Amino acid sequence: QVQFVESGGTLVQTGGSLRLSCAVSGITFSDDTIGWYRQAPGRRREFVASISPISIREYADSVKGRFTISRDNGRNTMYMQMNSLKPEDTAIYYCNTVANAALNRDWGQGTQVTVTS
Repeated sequence: QVQFVESGGTLVQTGGSLRLSCAVSGITFSDDTIGWYRQAPGRRREFVASISPISIREYADSVKGRFTISRDNGRNTMYMQMNSLKPEDTAIYYCNTVANAALNRDWGQGTQVTVTS
């Protein structure tokens, strides 16, 4: 059974940095394009960034130049370095395979990021 465990979220001031981690089990991690998604209060879950098995990266326009996604296939873990954080980055952050996200399934608990102004 696939499982995603997100961690690293916390309260941070505007302009600060955080590094999120996503531990994945139950899939052949190195074969999948995986991504970060977020859901702010009262809003739908949205795409943030993704990374393919050969490390081709895509980003939402709102985070380009500030967030960097990476993966460690040996540890079945994905990361996201978040710099220059803004209050509008406040959300619960989730990881998932892009394929699962499109089917809206297998979501984990997420990790809360709160950016204070």
